[in-house]
Amino acid sequence: MRVIKRLYLFILKSFLPLFAMTFFIVLFIVLMQFLWKNIDDLVGKGLSASLIAELFFYAALSLVPMALPLSILLASLMTFGNFGEKFELTAMKASGISLLKAMSPLIVLISGIAVGAFFFQNNVLPHAQVKMWTLLFSVRQKSPELDIPEGVIYDRIPGYNLFVESKNRDTGMLYNVMIYDVSRGGDNSTILVADSGRLAFTGDMRYLYLHLYEGEQFENLREQKSLDRNVPFRREDFADKEVLIPFDANFNRLDEGGMRTQYVGKNMTELVSTIDSIGLRLDSMGNQYSKELRVTAFPTLVSPETGSLNDTSQNLKGLSPVDIDTLLQSLDRERRLRVFENAAGITQRKVSDMQFKSLTVGEDKRNMRRHEIELLRKFTLSVACLVFFFIGAPLGAIIRKGGLGMPLVISVLLFLVYYIIDNTGFKMARDGHWAVWEGIWLSTFILAPLGVYVTYKAMNDSSVFDGDRYKALLGKLLGRKEDRKVAYKEVIINDISVEEAVERLTSLKNSTRAFCERYIKRQGYRDYWENGYDMTEIGKISESLEQDIEYLTDCRNAIAVNKLMDYPVLRRLWLYRPGSNGLVRNLCMWILPIGGLIYLFGLKAQSNLKNDMSKIGDVSQSIVVILQQKDGHLSVDSRI
Repeated sequence: MRVIKRLYLFILKSFLPLFAMTFFIVLFIVLMQFLWKNIDDLVGKGLSASLIAELFFYAALSLVPMALPLSILLASLMTFGNFGEKFELTAMKASGISLLKAMSPLIVLISGIAVGAFFFQNNVLPHAQVKMWTLLFSVRQKSPELDIPEGVIYDRIPGYNLFVESKNRDTGMLYNVMIYDVSRGGDNSTILVADSGRLAFTGDMRYLYLHLYEGEQFENLREQKSLDRNVPFRREDFADKEVLIPFDANFNRLDEGGMRTQYVGKNMTELVSTIDSIGLRLDSMGNQYSKELRVTAFPTLVSPETGSLNDTSQNLKGLSPVDIDTLLQSLDRERRLRVFENAAGITQRKVSDMQFKSLTVGEDKRNMRRHEIELLRKFTLSVACLVFFFIGAPLGAIIRKGGLGMPLVISVLLFLVYYIIDNTGFKMARDGHWAVWEGIWLSTFILAPLGVYVTYKAMNDSSVFDGDRYKALLGKLLGRKEDRKVAYKEVIINDISVEEAVERLTSLKNSTRAFCERYIKRQGYRDYWENGYDMTEIGKISESLEQDIEYLTDCRNAIAVNKLMDYPVLRRLWLYRPGSNGLVRNLCMWILPIGGLIYLFGLKAQSNLKNDMSKIGDVSQSIVVILQQKDGHLSVDSRI
């Protein structure tokens, strides 16, 4: 028991430093991604270091759900990869400690992290997201730091364009200044031209103060209309002029109350309450809209209060229907035209009303889906931590590679797959194409079986990453030829009969020759999909070939036995006859890009098969000659 406790302590000491290191590295990387995404909103606004640090702190807390699963995956891969590379995992198994038992202290630890991740998602993350988004929106609304370039029109001041030909940075003097006041529109702009000037902020940092020297001002005396050609204007010459331009350079932090009412700022209890409220509102709106629709469609038959048939409608059951076309034809042209115009107006108003109601209901449904997504995400992070651990630890035990090389590559690839699947499911759920639970749990549904599979393989010491195994499987799928290996028997109990062997080989040669003569021409596209090659005949020839080879391995003639290795291995590939399944045949046959590609590969496979059949006949003839020659020599020796 003491050994087990020491082992558990050793495993925890090996995992925790790697987990802490990978967590902060991954968090730093995703934080840099956040910085690159919002760099345009942060640069050039004169933000203080404390404000940027506060924004990064809350952004780091908000990015924990992205960094935590990847860090668990990478740390577990590195930990068990190190164990396998240093043969420590082999020593554990030799001591009777299974992989699952070696993983048990980390399972407890990751389960605790998963529980903590749930409370973090529910209690800490909403406050962090409210702070982060409030700060980010406040930064975006802050005016940029004023730095007017030389020789370029500066348009970062709302409603004004400034041009400065040159400036003296030591004295702060601006030379050849032009100011375009376009706050009232481009056609009613005011233009100021000055020889020089100074620029400063007022004490409250809410206005730009321009002190201009030796210039002119041009201004329209009334607003210019679109058809005006001559508009009176005023020209003013000045030697000294002061101008105030509204420009708030202060940082104004927005109120957090508005963000707290959004789905990102609510915990699980608040989300459930909001979802119930929106659901009740949608049900009430649906009942009200359906009642209004029935009343609008049948105004004299349906009661406006209840939406059901009223008593007066019972008296209309015996009346015959009215022919609308005959009724319209009885009207004169003007009245008929007026009827159509009134009907079109009523229809357009109803369509507009329904579109407005549809937009209202659609906005509520979108809001409800976002709240449901945020509610389910309170749980997905915890489950993702467990899933990634049960993928990373067994994979590390299988690949037996530590360090940051192979584990980092595998972790990044797996996390990219997870991120793509999770993002796809999120967008499908957000847009209403899938049910919310299907989209949010999609990544878990796909990756959880992978975790079960690699855990099972690691516990049974299966070679999941055996390259030769997958190469052989790929070669079999692509129809790659296999080499036949036949071993010569040193001790033979039952010798073969030369006559029977010759008879077998002759029959095999005749079968392959008949097959080649039957399919001497290349099959056309339609013939290939509808008929193909006879798989039953190929199976019989293959079975006969294997039986003859098995029989001839008891031959005492070493030359004949070695010649058996020249026989090709016949395979029953799907490409020989892809049209055996009618549904698959019709789908592939008429989808030309797919069907044409399969047809080309199929012709190549059929050509290889005919070459193999021809080779079987040639090898059979060669073995017959060898057996008959050897048999003749034996007969001469026996007579002597």
